[in-house]
Amino acid sequence: MSEILNEIKKLRETLTYHAKRYYVYDDPEISDYEYDMMYARLLKLESEHPEYYDASSPTQRVGGKALDKFDKVSHTTTMNSLSDVFSFGEINEFLLRVGESLNNSGATKEAEFSVEPKIDGLSVALTYVDGKFVRGATRGDGVTGEDVTGNLKTIFSIPLELTEPLTLTVRGEVYMPRKVFYRINASREENGQQLMANPRNAAAGSLRQLNPKITAERGLDIFVFNLQDGELYADGHAPTTHTETLDRLTELGFHVLEERTTAASLEDITDHIEKLNRKRDSLEYDIDGVVIKINSLEQRLTLGEGTNTPKWAVAYKFPPEQKQTELLDITVAVGRTGVITPTAVLAPVRLAGTTVSKATLHNIDFIREKGIRIGDTVTVAKAGDIIPEVVCTHPEKRTGKEREFNMPSVCPSCGEPIYYDENDGVAVRCTNSACPAQISRSIEHFASKDAMNIEGLGPQIVESLLSAKMISDAADLYSLDVSDLATLDRMGERSAKNLVDAIERSKTAGLERLIYALGIRNIGIVAATALAAKYKTLSACFDATEEELCSIEDFGKISAECVLNFFSHPQNIDLCRRLADAGLTTEATKTIEDNRFEGLTFVLTGTLPTLTRDRAEEIIKKHGGKCSGSVSKKTSYVVAGEAAGAKLTKAQTLGVKIIDEATLLDMVK
Repeated sequence: MSEILNEIKKLRETLTYHAKRYYVYDDPEISDYEYDMMYARLLKLESEHPEYYDASSPTQRVGGKALDKFDKVSHTTTMNSLSDVFSFGEINEFLLRVGESLNNSGATKEAEFSVEPKIDGLSVALTYVDGKFVRGATRGDGVTGEDVTGNLKTIFSIPLELTEPLTLTVRGEVYMPRKVFYRINASREENGQQLMANPRNAAAGSLRQLNPKITAERGLDIFVFNLQDGELYADGHAPTTHTETLDRLTELGFHVLEERTTAASLEDITDHIEKLNRKRDSLEYDIDGVVIKINSLEQRLTLGEGTNTPKWAVAYKFPPEQKQTELLDITVAVGRTGVITPTAVLAPVRLAGTTVSKATLHNIDFIREKGIRIGDTVTVAKAGDIIPEVVCTHPEKRTGKEREFNMPSVCPSCGEPIYYDENDGVAVRCTNSACPAQISRSIEHFASKDAMNIEGLGPQIVESLLSAKMISDAADLYSLDVSDLATLDRMGERSAKNLVDAIERSKTAGLERLIYALGIRNIGIVAATALAAKYKTLSACFDATEEELCSIEDFGKISAECVLNFFSHPQNIDLCRRLADAGLTTEATKTIEDNRFEGLTFVLTGTLPTLTRDRAEEIIKKHGGKCSGSVSKKTSYVVAGEAAGAKLTKAQTLGVKIIDEATLLDMVK
């Protein structure tokens, strides 16, 4: 063996060791500089000696090219989801069912359970051949996923080579550590970019990047929790328990959960659940529940699998998290339609995966009904685990320094008088249509994802453009050039070009998105789509009548009046004409191929294996169906993907038919 090959092998071994100390154990033994120097030396030697190429080399973790799309992968073993339970009583029912089934099968041993944290991330399968990592795929619908091998290689806790030359497939959960999530969001906020909602969504979006180099920047991690297929021992020895499996996976180099225990009784199981719930804030990763599964692999085979879930395991989901904190102040903000909304400023508190420092207070009536005062101790939660809100206040904790809140008499943005809109519940509005805050919010809405989807045009950039008098409304965006934008703070030439390109791409967003982007009161994306289908062109909407509008499905008298009012103002007609002159698509394109879904309403939830949310909605609409954001008795189908949440649960409760992506695609063949 040549000296060069010896040096290459030694460098690979040393770099792999130190990468694991740094990324997995958070306990580095050498400086970043020393690591970088060894890495650079290995890169040089490998480039000079391509005959020594090895896919398991540390240099191959971020070596892939950007893809056009992800290839589909068929899982050799179905990656089932788990049945959810929401109370200790339901856990007890599960234990009784398991005990009865095992007794009926003649089992002589009592059931023992592995109790493990349920990581809030994205499930993947990792396949090794002769000890080499050859493929990684998302769970998808459990049968078919996406090939994300290049992206998974960027996760340093995934070994590219096992400690033994085994052929197997394991299942794990990719997640974004909390400290990484906070760092990325701090950077995005500084650059005026949209913040990531929570670590789970951040992990899912990062893993599905077409460019592995972007994934590498996101600092993802993984816990491996199951053997899917293959052998764990070269001599054919088969483990008898799940615990033995996890211990063996650790020996092979996988990152395995430590916060787990085995238990045989309801009391011991619930004790560990409560322990994990108390520790949630101190963990480096997000958990949304606890998994309870039979430890004996033989007993698992006896119990078998249900249609979509195993009979030997359940996932206990934590109830919506609530925390107490101090309400420091109440501020007001002006929205795009002039509505003035109060917001609670809170002493920061960690809640459902993120640090919360603000919460919606809706309106003055909400504040009065809850008896909220500035300085109160309040309980906060996240509505739907997304939007922070004040649940209640605690008058018994008052000190006498608290004070009542009153809505201002003038707009905080422009100083013009405000009024109570009797036609819109308890809404308080600014009377000035030229209010700077309204203009800013309306442009932000125009650029938002569901509207024109102008990536990179966040609130800070909009404020900078308005302050520099480069724009006064949405139409002015289409006259911006790179040299103008490059003069703004924190906007270099490259960022300016990216924004100009995004603005140019938005011209073809389509008539429905354009109508929605105009920000007509009470006109959401569903109503905007109905308007586009009815009138075919933006200019035809100018002459709409109340009778015509009220005849449209999803329209009522209030929506009709809002459309008529919007197009009755000359400045709005002028804005529409200027947008048309800028080259935006103002005519409807043919979007419906057939009406097989006519009268059907679909709700999408979770991450689909191959389709983006937008693409799935497009398919449904092309065949005459409608998409809704919420589940009700009127919902025809819920299309569920990976990590489907509350919408799936509600669909099961209401008896709504649940399908996967494959079924949806079969329906449109």
